[in-house]
Amino acid sequence: MTAGPIAPESAGTSAAAQTEREKLRKHFGRFDILFFLLCTIVGVDTIGTVAASGAEAFTWLIVLAAVFFVPSALLTAELGAAFPDEGGPYIWTSRAFGRLAGAVNNFLYWITNPVWLGGTLSVSAVTAYTTFFNDGKDLSTPAFYAFTLVFVWVGVLAAILSFDIGKWIPTIGAWSRFLLLGLFTVTVVIYGAKHGLHGFGLGDFAPSYAGFVALVPVLMFNYVGFELPNTAGDEMTDAQKDVPFAIFRSAGLAIALYALPILGILLVLPVKAITGLGGFIDAIRQVFTVYGGHVAADGTATLSGAGSLLGDLAAIMFILTVLSSGVTWVMGSDRALAVSGYDGAAPRFLGVISSRFGTPVRVNVLSGLVSTFVLILAHELTHGSAAKLFGAVLGLAVSTTLVSYLGIFPALAVLRRKAPDVHRPYRAPFPLAISVVLTALVLFATLQLVAPGAGDHWFGLAYAPDGWTHGERLQYLLTEAVPLVAFMLLGVLFWALGKPTRDSVANSR
Repeated sequence: MTAGPIAPESAGTSAAAQTEREKLRKHFGRFDILFFLLCTIVGVDTIGTVAASGAEAFTWLIVLAAVFFVPSALLTAELGAAFPDEGGPYIWTSRAFGRLAGAVNNFLYWITNPVWLGGTLSVSAVTAYTTFFNDGKDLSTPAFYAFTLVFVWVGVLAAILSFDIGKWIPTIGAWSRFLLLGLFTVTVVIYGAKHGLHGFGLGDFAPSYAGFVALVPVLMFNYVGFELPNTAGDEMTDAQKDVPFAIFRSAGLAIALYALPILGILLVLPVKAITGLGGFIDAIRQVFTVYGGHVAADGTATLSGAGSLLGDLAAIMFILTVLSSGVTWVMGSDRALAVSGYDGAAPRFLGVISSRFGTPVRVNVLSGLVSTFVLILAHELTHGSAAKLFGAVLGLAVSTTLVSYLGIFPALAVLRRKAPDVHRPYRAPFPLAISVVLTALVLFATLQLVAPGAGDHWFGLAYAPDGWTHGERLQYLLTEAVPLVAFMLLGVLFWALGKPTRDSVANSR
């Protein structure tokens, strides 16, 4: 059963859409979706950032799992099974609010990922490499660019390859997560038995408003992504059955895979020693001394023997994990942008599926070019400081990601009203409440990203990001708000460039 009255706003009804969709191949099964989701949701690059807020980070992790993560799983299970067309979140947003809203929302959804791949993920991979294979010494500028550009373009190549080949990156990435996080958790227990752990009182876990402001954006950034497999909806073998299955199983695994390592870091390292970039990597290095090595009086960990071997293995798994995170998001968001291209919400040039690979190669290459540009620009602007590069790009990636969900989350309630006759294999309870709560949380997190502490003490001592002073609050506001506005305007431009495609559909009726 189709959506009937909202068909004019649906992708897939035009000749252009039919031409491109015929090039897609169905080879995305139930467990492929599950592994894809695990790579999408469980990212190790932000574990240190969360742990750096101390024990209350664990409290907010659990709270947001209940009030944000689980409701978003329920929402996506319904939309993904009821509207399983290629393009996923673009389809839902454009059906609910029209192509203009879909175009702007989808551009934000897409642009985040090449920015993230070229910035946060690539520098995380470099940090793991230098920590374990280069004695902690920074790479020279040529070596840095050689490593990161290979990292970015291997990810792009994986996205270009047909799904039956490219999907092995998420599969390997999922198993790398199980092995890395499982080994780390077991080793923390061994380390604690041998050396003792940092103790916590109940008061350390007490939630605070300042902690919530600092943590809610990055925790929500970690907790989004259930919709991503639906960007390849027409490539799924049985989307209506497999999407809810994969979502509900990945949700439980994801909470455990985040909670255990964050608690492990807090037990091993003093909070003042945890950094956003190196927190997880430093904790791995320290606890692995139980297999061989020692920790100096200043806290520097040195591995030897089996400890060094296992540390190197952990570094490789870490790099595979961050690479697979980037690959899955690029694979999904690139498909969504291609769908908007042949649906008239982006330039038609981008809405082309390769006959050879069955993937949106033009968008894949564009993502690689954007990643490369962000990598070089951020590296030069931060004068090669890995920590500054990581922080700057992570903030931008989080804000653009969360804003894109302002179109996705309300779509559940709107489509219940606009398309009541569409068959829904799974129906989320309380759709209006879910849409309202999730949208309100995203709005709050976005506001706090742009103006930390707004509503209490804007940019006060408890809210100002590290390295910023109260007097720099307007400068910080501009660094966050200007890119967001620019990306929205580019989304409008993409919609305008899609007018010839929309006109051709209208003239064919």
